[in-house]
Amino acid sequence: MKFQMTQPLLKVLKNTPYLGPFLVKLKGNVIGGIPLVFENSAQYWQDRYKLGGTSGAGSYGRLAQFKADFLNNFVRENAIQTVVEYGCGDGAQLSLAQYPSYTGFDVSSLAVVNCRRRFAKKTVNYQFFETSTALLEEGSFDLALSLDVIYHLIEDEVFDDYMTRLFRSSRRFVIIYAYNFEKLYESKHERGREFLSWCDRHVKDWKLLHTEKNPFPYDVNNPTETSQSDFFVFVRHNQPPPVTAN
Repeated sequence: MKFQMTQPLLKVLKNTPYLGPFLVKLKGNVIGGIPLVFENSAQYWQDRYKLGGTSGAGSYGRLAQFKADFLNNFVRENAIQTVVEYGCGDGAQLSLAQYPSYTGFDVSSLAVVNCRRRFAKKTVNYQFFETSTALLEEGSFDLALSLDVIYHLIEDEVFDDYMTRLFRSSRRFVIIYAYNFEKLYESKHERGREFLSWCDRHVKDWKLLHTEKNPFPYDVNNPTETSQSDFFVFVRHNQPPPVTAN
């Protein structure tokens, strides 16, 4: 008799202490039975999408819904008209968004193609480009987003370039969803960064105005439905504070 790993059974195994985190780590390094080798940040995500991988657990389920609720509310209450995101991924998180206008960048050409197809029938202006083509005038957008990306930027020069581009592209707000501490992991595609220190040194015309805590803090026994990340809301000094910041 052939054994089938059903979704309910897989969920039970993922939530099993010790076994769950191992399965998540294994799945992150083997996709479709093919080992996913890390050489550099861009290559990893290009290969991951080519092998049928996703943007990760944080783009699905209750974590994705929490992020969408916060961002949609922020966009609505602050009259945001134009949004740019660096790291649009497979578009799962974006499918929950309500943005008047959106521009998404990603290092994976396949992710860009798939997002163009997925959102082709959007009645609002959604467009997607490879990160290498991101030549934008400073302050082109009302809001710049970075969601679950920073801790996947392993190389220092890649991180510096990404952060510089993120802040330069917005004239009003920047929102980062990540965790702010240094940490090295066995999985080579993740590296914790204390990015607020970088912001203090390099983007002095911006200030951190609000931190929105994630309601599902990381639980080693439930790694796919919990997260280490929180929202960090930045505003330019010459802009009024956002409505959602208390």
